[in-house]
Amino acid sequence: MSRIAYVNGQYVPHRTASVHIEDRGYQFADGVYEVVTIFNNRMIDEEGHLDRLWRSLEELKMDAPMKRAPLKMVMREVIRRNGIENGIIYLQVTRGVAPRDHPFPKDVAPALVMTAKRLSMAKAQKTAEAGVNVITVPDIRWTRRDIKSVSLLPNVLAKQEAKEKGAYEAFQIDEDGMVTEGSSTNAWIVTQEGKVVTRPTSNSILAGITRASLLRELKKHDIELELRSFSKEELNSAREVFLTSSTTYVMPVVKVDDKIIGNGHPGIVSQQLRAIYEKFMQDI
Repeated sequence: MSRIAYVNGQYVPHRTASVHIEDRGYQFADGVYEVVTIFNNRMIDEEGHLDRLWRSLEELKMDAPMKRAPLKMVMREVIRRNGIENGIIYLQVTRGVAPRDHPFPKDVAPALVMTAKRLSMAKAQKTAEAGVNVITVPDIRWTRRDIKSVSLLPNVLAKQEAKEKGAYEAFQIDEDGMVTEGSSTNAWIVTQEGKVVTRPTSNSILAGITRASLLRELKKHDIELELRSFSKEELNSAREVFLTSSTTYVMPVVKVDDKIIGNGHPGIVSQQLRAIYEKFMQDI
């Protein structure tokens, strides 16, 4: 089946999909996006993702391309036309097309594109069973990391450095030596006392949707949690480390830089939380 994209009101072949050269997302990174997991033909945390999309639009004083109900209809149609059972749908909204000038253009409609693709569940599970390596890098991003902006160059540089060093992800470290988050994930640790720790939401991190769902599951299962910052040193000395995102779910980390975490295998708590999250997805 050939892939289909949605571009500003039209469903078009993915291979020929295009946007105008003066789209402000292309020239200024003046746009926002969301990635929603598709699991067993259902979108996971759809409402949470749309809530965050609307918040990002409001923070950037950008109009929504359409109301929420028709947007959800388009998302479902993109998924249907691409025949996706397990995968992701990507949606991006920009301020639209206008002659290049820094101030916001007047009377310009926002632009909307969507794509969808399959993901291998078996491959993801195999990765989780082995655990992944991460590196640490300085956090060089802007201070509004709570907005899911398409301006991702620092994240790209961090992810590329991780790839070049044979790692899965890069955890970013702020000027105070504290872990903020991964280049495309939220960072978590399990302390030697067995407490699950992740950084509280603020302008310093993106409020991950998978993170939010996992927080609710932790509360339901009476698993002890601390919402606080943690240092690079605490990261290295943790009993367990894991990361979360819409595409990785709960992913155990077995090595940070050159430091083996625990016994070098996915930890008991990390595996338990992945199982809890997978059940949450199945029960939706």
